[in-house]
Order: sequence, then C-alpha cells, then structure tokens
Amino acid sequence: MTLSHPLRLGTRGSPLALVQAHMVAAALRAAHGWAEDAIAIVPMKTTGDAVQDRPLAEIGGKALWTKELDRALIDGVIDCAVHSMKDVETIRPQAIRIAAMLPRADVRDRLIGAESIAALPQGARIGTSSPRRAAQLRRLRPDVSILSFRGNVDTRLRKLAEGEADATLLAAAGLERLGRPGIGHAIPLDVMLPAPAQGAVGIEARAGDAATLALLAAIDHEETHACVATERAFLAALGADCHSPVAALAVREGGRLSLRAQLLSEDGAFAVDGHRVPAGPAEAAELADWLLGQAPPSISRLFSGR
Repeated sequence: MTLSHPLRLGTRGSPLALVQAHMVAAALRAAHGWAEDAIAIVPMKTTGDAVQDRPLAEIGGKALWTKELDRALIDGVIDCAVHSMKDVETIRPQAIRIAAMLPRADVRDRLIGAESIAALPQGARIGTSSPRRAAQLRRLRPDVSILSFRGNVDTRLRKLAEGEADATLLAAAGLERLGRPGIGHAIPLDVMLPAPAQGAVGIEARAGDAATLALLAAIDHEETHACVATERAFLAALGADCHSPVAALAVREGGRLSLRAQLLSEDGAFAVDGHRVPAGPAEAAELADWLLGQAPPSISRLFSGR
C-alpha cells in the first residue's frame, strides 16, 4: 500500500521507548513493503519522563506516561502511538483504541545486585518505585528495606553502581530490547509474578481512523493481544491504580488461556492468589471479584474501585 504521507508514529523519548518505536516501524515496513521514509517517528516528552524525583503514584499515576501522546493523537499531530502496555491506564479515552500489539517478550523481572532474592544480604537496600515489586520483596524478605528508584534503565543502573542501593529490579524485556540480556538474574515466575501487561508493546490509534487501524492490524500478534486484554480486564475489575500491589499473567496453554494473579498488602504481610482456566475478560473479572472476597482489609482498601 502506498501512503499519501509518512505515517507519524508518536513515542516517548526514552531510549527504551525509541527502541520499541523502531521495532513497530520495522514491523510495519515488513508487513506492507514500505520504504524507510514511509514512517516518521515523533518523540515526545511526557510528564512522567520530566518528573523523576517522586513516586509515580504520588504525581498522577500512569496517565503521566500517556497524556501528552493521547492529546497529540486526538488532535491529529500523530497517527498512532507506541506504548509499553504496562504503562497504559486501564480505562482509555473513547476516542482512542488499542489497535495492535507486538509479540510479547520475556515477562519476568531481573534482579541486579545479587544472584537471587534469597542471596540478598541481610537488611539489603532495594531500589524500586513499583508497589508490586516492593510488596513481593517484603513478602519474600521482610528484612530488606525499599528505596524509591525512578528513571530510565540507565539512570537506575547508574544509581545502583553509585551505591544508592544494594540491588534493584528491572523488566527482562526492557533489558533485552536495549541489548543487555545478560544483566542480572531472571526471577522465576513462581517466585515473582509480573505486572499485568509486562513485556508487551502496544500501538494505539484514533478509534475513528479506519485506515490507520487497518494498517496496524497487519502487525497485531493475536496471542499477545488476547493475553494482555485479559490481564487489563482483571485490573479494570479490581479498580487497581498505581498504589495497588497487583500481579497477573495470562498465557495460552494447549489452545486455552489461563490467568494467574496475586494481590498483596503494601507491607507484603498478606497476599491472596488465584488461577482461572480457561480465561478471558469475563473470567478475569470473576477472578478479581473472588480474590477481593478473600482479601483482608489491608489488601482490599488498596483498590479504588471498591
């Protein structure tokens, strides 16, 4: 297909975001036989990138990663936007549609600074800004202390190297995409379940832009899209926000989706776990209701939809 103008692909300006935008551009060129100049990557500064000295939950949540791109998309400044799906709010504007997802990468977390969580020194200082990771670590190792660690991958690795913490956790997918697959040690999924949508790259477009939606559909990875949609339905049913320590992972097994999930108290003292097979958005909502029904107040109060 020949375009009348380059497809404008909006993205955050961080190194990882730019890598992911180029991955999407390469997939679109391959799918449609386009030349290099058929796509223009448009980096944009988001509030989440600009404000690095406070936890995300204190300054507006996940919308800080998306609102500038949302506005540019709705206003027609860009034709589509690339996101790490983990950073996209559960409830999206009606004018925007998640059009496609690339094949999901490694969903695990990697621990940098020790060979395993069990091998962390007594009283180790762990740098993370994720309520999920903090709660999971506190549950596994009540002796550790959690320090707020924000910034892109390079910033967090620099802080670790300068001794601000003894260890940190980063998504394996991001490290791999940045060409650093050997950094740290992957944490098994039966030790730490990941954040919903971790490892997935999504592309959004205007809901009424049928032409762009059709172009993006050509690179949609159906299995990833189905798994992430299930995990996001779970979040929506919980009323989860950036303060909520929640983990979930949907996978396809033998032609059916299964969903594993965990809710935790902030201090890691309490957790409730659940599993559904087969799973989809409806079953994800049922699992959310069941888990909240089992949860003590120290967990249930963390979910704003309740």
